[in-house]
Amino acid sequence: MEYENAESQSIEITVDRGVMSADLTVPDECKGIVVFAHGSGSSRRSPRNRFVANELVAAWLATLLADLLTPAEAAVDERTAQIRFDIGLLAQRVIAVLDWIAGQDQLRGLPVGLFGASTGAAAALVAAAERASQVSAVVSRGGRPDLAAGSLPSVRAPTLLIVGGNDADVLELNRFALAKLTGEARLEIIPLATHLFEEPGALEQVTALAQEWFRRHFAITSAR
Repeated sequence: MEYENAESQSIEITVDRGVMSADLTVPDECKGIVVFAHGSGSSRRSPRNRFVANELVAAWLATLLADLLTPAEAAVDERTAQIRFDIGLLAQRVIAVLDWIAGQDQLRGLPVGLFGASTGAAAALVAAAERASQVSAVVSRGGRPDLAAGSLPSVRAPTLLIVGGNDADVLELNRFALAKLTGEARLEIIPLATHLFEEPGALEQVTALAQEWFRRHFAITSAR
């Protein structure tokens, strides 16, 4: 994707078992950075997350979409579908991305947000609990925050849970998670939307909610 207001680059982040590939886009007048945590067999090429990321860049927010699994792990997961549910591992990979950001002169000091989908939402929330001083806001899209149940009371970052109105099972799991979050938290239901928000206009509503949430809380962080 080419942007008029931003520079994009492919990067690699070294972790204990290899290298994670990621795509970083930084607009000219950057107001913060949003890290995307994918889950359930998805990758940084997820068309839904890239749609959201593109709109965030247009709103002057940097985005970093990383594959949380190394190529070798992804190959194993494709056969077994097991690693994608290893929330502890995925959370440590999100933390590795946060550490990488903290080491970059261009990005250091920017407010940081996490955008998680499916099991990636649980990983984002665990990471937010462990790095409370670094994460300014979290957004979950059709996520499984219930899988981070043990960490939810420790999450201090304002958290927005977005669920489709017709995604009944996931909606109940998000209500369960909302009750365990002790910091600022909100549940937004997109009427008639299903799990992947494929209905006309549904993903646009997700994007607008995420954009407003990040910009508002990044502004609060920057004002401190």
